[in-house]
Amino acid sequence: MMRRVLGRLAASVGVVFGAVTLIFLILNWLPGDPAALIAGDAASPETVEQIRAQLNLDRPLWDQYRDCLIGITRGDLGRSYVTREPVATRLLAQFPATLSLTLSAGLIALVLGVTLGVLSARFHGRWPDQLIQLSALSVVSVPPFWLGLLAILCFSVYLGWLPVLGDGGFRADILPSTCLGLVVSVHFMRMVRSNVLDQLHEPYVTALRAKGLGQARVFYVHVLRNALIAAVTLLGVVIGELLSGAVVIETLFARQGLGRVAVEAISQKDLPVVQGAILLASITYVVVNLLVDVSYVWIDPRLRTDSLRGAR
Repeated sequence: MMRRVLGRLAASVGVVFGAVTLIFLILNWLPGDPAALIAGDAASPETVEQIRAQLNLDRPLWDQYRDCLIGITRGDLGRSYVTREPVATRLLAQFPATLSLTLSAGLIALVLGVTLGVLSARFHGRWPDQLIQLSALSVVSVPPFWLGLLAILCFSVYLGWLPVLGDGGFRADILPSTCLGLVVSVHFMRMVRSNVLDQLHEPYVTALRAKGLGQARVFYVHVLRNALIAAVTLLGVVIGELLSGAVVIETLFARQGLGRVAVEAISQKDLPVVQGAILLASITYVVVNLLVDVSYVWIDPRLRTDSLRGAR
């Protein structure tokens, strides 16, 4: 077990290192000069060069990359080109808002997806199953930003039930969390439905029915428990979609968070802020997947037995 955890931890460090390198190269290969953008169109070439020197952009790319890695190991993500504020301070102040949105949307996606997946499998081939499948197809076919606009138009403009924009308060979080979680819930629904239908054809189900157990007990106690194990694994996969969707939702609903900060930094070509936001999102994704992978061993006894056998 410990060997598996250490192996996954080492792989996670490698993934973060690769993400840092890729982010740095892509941002520095993008067209445009941050110094010229900060100086403005009317600035002289001497002013632009002075700003480049102040931001250390006149140094070789390798030296900038080395300083970036050293700074990350020390927890220093540099300073914003625009505000000169420490990037780590700015991102950590915005991270709780994104984390709150991601967790609430993930909870909605998990509860709604598992519930609909169970109902769809329970009534397989009948009208509830067909209705759920049609609704899921309709939701997944709509882009998140368009779904958010429809939600604002319906529940805020026409009905006036929920606020349109802003942060703070439970009512202000309902629309963005629901819009983000609704799209992701389709993945849980489809996986749970597929796994439940597969479990119903396993030999142990026939044996349980032969012993006289009722259909409801076989389904909800034995089949559903085995089918839901895969839903835990899916949590690690959809966290990336939740984080990427948070960028659109935070911008659309004018919320604070990493996504909105990243969008503003991209428009200003504030490379340290963009790099720090993507890096923090990457680390979050890697940590969640590591926790899911470790917890999966404890949830599924078969993997624990295989680990013990491998240790022997």
